[in-house]
Amino acid sequence: MTPTARSLILDLLSTLRRGTMPVGALVEAGALFGLAGNNVRVALTRLLEAGYVVRDQRGAYRLGAGAEAVDRRVRSWRDLDRSTRPWQGGSWLAVQYVAATTKSRPAQERGRERALRMFGFRDLAAGLSVRPDNLREDAAGLRQEIRALGLPESDLFFALRALDPEREAGARGLWDVASLCASYRARLAEIEASEARLGELGAEEAMVETFLVGGAIIRELVLDPLLPEAICPNEDRRALAMALRRYDRLGRSAWAGFLKRFDVPHLRTPWGGHPGVAQTRLAV
Repeated sequence: MTPTARSLILDLLSTLRRGTMPVGALVEAGALFGLAGNNVRVALTRLLEAGYVVRDQRGAYRLGAGAEAVDRRVRSWRDLDRSTRPWQGGSWLAVQYVAATTKSRPAQERGRERALRMFGFRDLAAGLSVRPDNLREDAAGLRQEIRALGLPESDLFFALRALDPEREAGARGLWDVASLCASYRARLAEIEASEARLGELGAEEAMVETFLVGGAIIRELVLDPLLPEAICPNEDRRALAMALRRYDRLGRSAWAGFLKRFDVPHLRTPWGGHPGVAQTRLAV
């Protein structure tokens, strides 16, 4: 999917190891995707007003505090293998919704939807969402992260155990496991096909290719529910994550010359952190 000016800016700024990126680099990168320079500048102004980017004294930009929570979550794709622990079957994390009665209800609902999707929750009953309690981070850390992503303070976040057999079976069946595994294999094939093409592409074409292919797969892994083996076999997901780390090195190489020309220090590819993918699609 072609990026918007908003998502492109966030994606590129997410690559920074330190320092900032000048407007000229953002505008030139936008042109690679058919984005008009004025559209990029307008999106930059709106992101600045919303706190998603900040500007230094030279007029160059970096990510702002408003983008930090999503950026942390999206960057976690590199550590998928270390982000879970063995599941004690029958233990779940749960969120109980509390309806908002204020004018902020739409914003609270958007924040809840984003937070629950990014942590792989599914609805078990009206007002109650669950996911397996197999994440390595402790409850306090998870609570802090899911709140930062937008879960309203009024919603309850807690551990849930000893469901009756019918509810337990229903909870285990909330995810379409066959579709998940098929998607892992399809995305792996996309990476392999792109790797085979890159050697025949020009520099700018390779930049666009790695951005689009990598960004789409990053989004999928970030939204992956990280299910335990008892619910979904993990072999295909692990193979995809390994291939993406390999593809990451190709993306770094494709974008290195462009970033160097603008004297922009970088560590990840423009899709390696990719907060824009998650933010734009999940309506930050």
